[in-house]
Amino acid sequence: MQQLIDIGANLTHDSFDRDRDAVIDAARAVGVQRMLVTGASAQGSRQAADLAAAYPGILFATAGVHPHHAAEYTSDTGPLLASLLERSDVVAVGECGLDYFRNFSPLAAQKQAFTAQLELAVSCRKPVFLHQRDAHDDFVNILAAYLPQLSGGVAHCFTGTRGEMQEYLDMGLYIGITGWVCDERRGHDLQAAVPHLPLDRLLLETDAPYLVPRDLPEKMPARRNEPRVLPHILSTVARLMEREEADVAAAATANTEQLFGL
Repeated sequence: MQQLIDIGANLTHDSFDRDRDAVIDAARAVGVQRMLVTGASAQGSRQAADLAAAYPGILFATAGVHPHHAAEYTSDTGPLLASLLERSDVVAVGECGLDYFRNFSPLAAQKQAFTAQLELAVSCRKPVFLHQRDAHDDFVNILAAYLPQLSGGVAHCFTGTRGEMQEYLDMGLYIGITGWVCDERRGHDLQAAVPHLPLDRLLLETDAPYLVPRDLPEKMPARRNEPRVLPHILSTVARLMEREEADVAAAATANTEQLFGL
């Protein structure tokens, strides 16, 4: 059994309210020993930190505001996130970035919230947990100004092309791979990029409860993804990289420990 870390699990999502403890136990039973709980809003970041505190050494949290919620980023948000990030089990700033696919928040608000969180990451000296969809150029331009001062970061749930991946690698980012890589309809770009991903930049994640791998042998109840699915994603990544699963798992775990200081 491989020892894995899921770097992106939205375990505060209400779909886990009835069986959260069992979901965590099921993940650990298949080797997913540690998980990072994603903070995507002010309230969600509080909840993620509280959940991490309830599972010391097993769960960790991020604290940030997803671009979907950027319009909710107020003068109170920064100090709240800063206070959460003082905790040792809150290990990254984010999920932050830009999302022009849905534009749930105005572009100006997204850019402002992203910049504010990059400044926060510089001040607290913790890595950034990054989100980008259909906003590559603006995302890169904003991020580039802060790179020399940042303590690293990960392009969470990367779904782009080999060229976009290389640009992120050149910026020093890690690449987070989800079950998108298992999607025979939408995953072609990612499947073509993964063989060119250096092993020392790979991180693995489920983005649960989202992105159930389409080729999963079992049917997930209510199409809810869970951290226990991570070994399936590992298997697909190892096959595409033409490497042993044990080697890929060991590298992804070591990379995660290094980036987030686990």
